[in-house]
Amino acid sequence: MGSDVTFPSNGTDASGYLAPAAGGGPGVLVIQEWWGLVPHIRDVADRFAAAGFSALVPDLYHGVTTTEPDEAGKLMMSLNLAQAGKDLSGGIDFLVASPEVTSSNIGVVGFCMGGALALMVATQRPDVVAACAPYYGTIPYLDPQPDWSKLGAVIRGQIASEDTFFTPEKFAELEETLVGLGKDAHFTLHEHTEHAFFNDTRPEVYNAEASAAAWDDTLALLRSTLS
Repeated sequence: MGSDVTFPSNGTDASGYLAPAAGGGPGVLVIQEWWGLVPHIRDVADRFAAAGFSALVPDLYHGVTTTEPDEAGKLMMSLNLAQAGKDLSGGIDFLVASPEVTSSNIGVVGFCMGGALALMVATQRPDVVAACAPYYGTIPYLDPQPDWSKLGAVIRGQIASEDTFFTPEKFAELEETLVGLGKDAHFTLHEHTEHAFFNDTRPEVYNAEASAAAWDDTLALLRSTLS
């Protein structure tokens, strides 16, 4: 089990949930879905800790959570992307300096809204982000689009075949763009899955087989890139 922490963010304080690996481990920044810092995303951080990584989830809504889709949509659309970027960058610096983190670089993993933000912060912090695993979240949510030329991380994304929010076609376009820029990027398409298939608190969309495959892929990415 982890604990709530605070860390500096551009002259102010941000907060989040830190789940350290026993004895320390490579650092992973986990980025929330549009629900906020809810029990599910804390559990994901705990799972990373159990797998040997020290994980931090920044609280981008600063204490606000919801279980209602309409409210979640409003929270997502009202999120200040510039401030979110600062909070995420502060979280990265916190991880790198943490005694529970054994790597000099980190990975970022995000879900839904967090998937888009994982890609965003990977372009903003190529100095330390070596791996990026976005789960079903990217364009058109980010506006303006990140400067993909600055990306230094290996990208291994997980996408849903039946996703109507972030369609497979959009991910195919992004992969083509990134590969064209010489980036190491690939998005795995999980057939017969819907948006948020990794969220095991939502039985209407959860897919155990796809979740297990995506999780294994993400752990392999992090273990091969973080040191």
